[in-house]
Amino acid sequence: MRVLTVNAGSSSLKLVLLDGDSVVADEHLERWDGEEGPIRRFLDEHGADAIGHRVVHGGTRIVAATVADDEVVDYLASLTELAPLHQPRALGGLRAARSIDPGTPSVVCVDTAFHAALPPAASTYALPREWNRKWSLRRYGFHGLSHSYAVVRGADLVGLPPGQGRVLSCHLGAGASMAAVRDGSCVDTTMGFTPEEGLVMNTRSGTVDPGLIGYLINTKGVAPQELFDVLAKRSGIAGLSGTSGDLRDVLTARSEGDGDAALAFDVYRRSLVRYAGAMAAVLGGLDLLVFTGGIGEHQPPVRAAVGESLSFAGVAVDPQRNEAASGDADITAIGAPVRTAVVQAREDLEIARQTRAAVGLSGL
Repeated sequence: MRVLTVNAGSSSLKLVLLDGDSVVADEHLERWDGEEGPIRRFLDEHGADAIGHRVVHGGTRIVAATVADDEVVDYLASLTELAPLHQPRALGGLRAARSIDPGTPSVVCVDTAFHAALPPAASTYALPREWNRKWSLRRYGFHGLSHSYAVVRGADLVGLPPGQGRVLSCHLGAGASMAAVRDGSCVDTTMGFTPEEGLVMNTRSGTVDPGLIGYLINTKGVAPQELFDVLAKRSGIAGLSGTSGDLRDVLTARSEGDGDAALAFDVYRRSLVRYAGAMAAVLGGLDLLVFTGGIGEHQPPVRAAVGESLSFAGVAVDPQRNEAASGDADITAIGAPVRTAVVQAREDLEIARQTRAAVGLSGL
């Protein structure tokens, strides 16, 4: 079965046609205005037996890959305010594919599904129970497609049985999250009701004191919309360093003696260390540590910092392997009881796998 994967970012579009795990054709548009033209041209030229769409938020109802119908599309649209940057773009791709080729099943593969079975103690916010029930307030978690692929591929790389053991998956990119996975199931994660919670990121602040938010609004007169825009787009290592927020720019400025850049990296690193330790504690130890995402794949200093912080849990990263890692790699130090791997982010493969399963289950 040839599957076209459609991955619509906040401004980009990635189209990958897969036959098994082999890429037949692909196209990456850095700037996509939401029009159906690129998808139509791709399908006209290459065709597909099924189309898998990455969707960030599935809410409480879409907890597995699901063949899209009008009801599914309407429900996903109702979640737009929970992921305002990504949900409309994903829906644009989904609607375009269904309109262009209504005879080919379109399957929604949602990032939140990987975290849907979080234990209640991990998914529940300590808010009034009436609020939680009325408004479906809970920890949803994100980057699920990436975590799902990285956990399986990482285990395969280092020779561990699939779907077994205690795995800490670190998706570190412009957006970043960690997932604690036990025997194939996610038991905790750093992102929450929205992708703003958790780790310090390129332009996102990550978790901040709710009292600080109230102070800025009520005492300093910062408008709520301006504050939330700042927390999402002008904070993180970008806000601290005065750079673009790209970690490469921060590290370059740091190497040139920029004190703000040095502090930004230290804050970022401390955030990773703090949450990595928390995830390891939740799991009661580790069998595998996995890095993926742009920073996770390409920044040895970040991997080394996280690995060193988890030495108490048995993690040890080999310096030479770490520096030389390119693509998928085992970077475990000889004799370390916990394995450490770098996995190239391949959400397209995970989307295709889930799409084939969903189409098979639906009998299409």
